[in-house]
Amino acid sequence: MTPKLRPLLRGLPAYVPGRRPQPGQDLARLASNETPLGPLPSVIDAVARAVADGNRYPDPAAVELTAALAAKHGIDESRVAVGCGSVSLIQQMVQISVDAGNEVIYAWRSFEAYPSLVKVSGARPVEVPLDGYEHDLKRMADAVTDNTRLVILCSPNNPTGPALRAADVATFLQTVPDHVLVVLDEAYAEFVDDPEAVDGRRLLADHPNLAVLRTFSKAYGLAGLRIGYCLAGAAETASALRQVAVPFQVSIPAQAAALASLAAEEELLQRVRAVVQEREPLRNRLLEIGYDVPPSQGNFVWLPTGADTMRVAGVFDEAGILVRPFDGDGIRVTVTTAADSERVVAAARAALPAGTARG
Repeated sequence: MTPKLRPLLRGLPAYVPGRRPQPGQDLARLASNETPLGPLPSVIDAVARAVADGNRYPDPAAVELTAALAAKHGIDESRVAVGCGSVSLIQQMVQISVDAGNEVIYAWRSFEAYPSLVKVSGARPVEVPLDGYEHDLKRMADAVTDNTRLVILCSPNNPTGPALRAADVATFLQTVPDHVLVVLDEAYAEFVDDPEAVDGRRLLADHPNLAVLRTFSKAYGLAGLRIGYCLAGAAETASALRQVAVPFQVSIPAQAAALASLAAEEELLQRVRAVVQEREPLRNRLLEIGYDVPPSQGNFVWLPTGADTMRVAGVFDEAGILVRPFDGDGIRVTVTTAADSERVVAAARAALPAGTARG
């Protein structure tokens, strides 16, 4: 007899990661918003040294890294919590804020992990449709009820690309009741260059119910080491995150890599700037040939291919380009190098119906 599992698992959507190349395949890896370059040599050296302590448990409080992050962001250490990537921290946010039957509000389409993380907790997801490609903050505020415990905002929005505007988020926070926890997921913050875009750190002092999530996976190139962190408006939020965390969840090499990356931050941010410089030219070329590509503030662009998504994704696949299709909605393409952009434009042009390409 098989074990009796929770009934909700039968309808729970599984997270679908971007495809990976098989051994021996030479493919453009543009499906998972990874940086095209590996960790810096100094970071690799730090990880190698850390592995020597692999027989020891990691510091569960990540004391040294917490202090470094607090200093970097000008915040008290009591309001910083380190986790196994920002996805793990989102799960912990759900754990500390909702009970079965409570409501969690987020925009849709947004980060694919949100629905399953909410549903597995027994909470009720409230999905507010995007306004075009952006969060509809007015409708999200209107969706708050007495049963709402958590609101998740994603800026820049993954997978569509636009960032929330600082003034709009400030207004939203004034509207939402103070007892509702608001999480601002800023996984792509380092790629933002719009001066009007929100920087959640600037709102923390005035909003104890706000928490900002950042990650080392994207700009810092540590996706495989799994490390992220939370900057909380209230020390109680960070303390609660540590309380529900799986013990020793952030490995010794991951903590060492994060510290070494912070020490080499300017060198890493040069890589980020190179990606940002590639982003708008790629978008413009896709616009020129006929795609309605929204402005992006992440390291990716969005092709709104709708019902034609899987066919277009097949064209990319045949061209040796791994992209991230969302059936019925569109395709997310990671921005990396000029050479990859050439391949993307060629495949995107080939995917257009005969006679419709422009430029």
